[in-house]
Amino acid sequence: MLNRRKFLLSACAGGFALAALPKMKITRVRVYEPPNPSPLFNQSDKVVTVETDAGITGIGEGGSKDTLEQGAGRLIGRDPQHIEQLWQDMNRAYFYPAGREKEDALGALDLALWDIKGKAQNMPVHEVLGGMVRNHCECYNTAGIIPGVKPGMGLKERAQLTIAAGYRAFRMGAADRPINSTYNTHERINQLYEDCAQVREGVGKDGDWAVDFHQRFDLPDAIRGCDLIAPLAPYFVEDPVRAEAFHQDLPILRSKVSVPLAAGEEWGNRWDFNTLVEKHSIDYVRATLPNVGGITEMMKIAALCETHFIGMIPHFTGPIATAALVNSLGTFSGPLLMEYNFEGRTMPYLPQCLDFKNGKLYPNERPGLGVELDMKYLKMVAEFTEPQTARAQTYFRPDGSITNW
Repeated sequence: MLNRRKFLLSACAGGFALAALPKMKITRVRVYEPPNPSPLFNQSDKVVTVETDAGITGIGEGGSKDTLEQGAGRLIGRDPQHIEQLWQDMNRAYFYPAGREKEDALGALDLALWDIKGKAQNMPVHEVLGGMVRNHCECYNTAGIIPGVKPGMGLKERAQLTIAAGYRAFRMGAADRPINSTYNTHERINQLYEDCAQVREGVGKDGDWAVDFHQRFDLPDAIRGCDLIAPLAPYFVEDPVRAEAFHQDLPILRSKVSVPLAAGEEWGNRWDFNTLVEKHSIDYVRATLPNVGGITEMMKIAALCETHFIGMIPHFTGPIATAALVNSLGTFSGPLLMEYNFEGRTMPYLPQCLDFKNGKLYPNERPGLGVELDMKYLKMVAEFTEPQTARAQTYFRPDGSITNW
């Protein structure tokens, strides 16, 4: 008891841990377009800032002007540190819960709130969440520039160079063709084995590789494709059937094939994943930020996966969301492999963002998400300063917690 008292007194004297967090209110939310913005709505890299009267600004990423408006309006005048309550309010104030588009926008705002939380405590978000459980996050490459890889190079050589660059795994598409070309699934399945055999040779006997079916196959073709490549021991097969059929077809596929399955990059919150995770119909969850609703929801999905010994291989969106993934899933104790596509790409509006080296993403000790902006490269496309109350109805239980609309 005496030692504990001495420690607490020492902590007070040292000026850490026991200092009260500042009271603050959200005053403004702004939305910016980066140079060459992503044209894909569900991979929005719009920059979202949440400003406070304490001078602390949180940085998030995702959404659009229209999908951000209502959630941003619910934040104005509120204390940004009550993140769970704010998340529930943004999600439930408008008659029915957010769909995928609004969930992505809600997630962008949530990232900014966690950034504020970390900055207010002068800690990185991963420390606020309990601390990293890994020294780094292992990655596989999608669209980054691998040293030595040249246009027209074969799969074997690309796989060799990717592993040599330090990535944990090489990832390929299922017999990819040029965009908008004819795709004969029966022919592609035949080609699939030959392509995967080249990749296995390239990564070596003990190397890891993965293949994305891109939802191009119906269930019979997915079964045949998984069976063909099983002897080549893929790390995982991604999106083997259409997302609309996941709950119906993935349990059937799981019962018939032995390869590890990963799915969910087009999905949102924990209720999408719950049944598949609980019944072990997939081996890896492809949830991502901000699409699932931000760090607040991601940590609940992570807890669900940990409960059922399911790994996480999050899909990517933009660089700020990738920094948030390191901060959040770096604290997840289960298997983790991150998709990375920013190697060799310049992002001048982000002078500090990702700590990447030799195929791995590293945590840092910068407060919040560890992201800094150079505003001269950004174009403001929206600003919200007024509370949003039109048709918003929030109901509370007697204890003050939020219940349904």
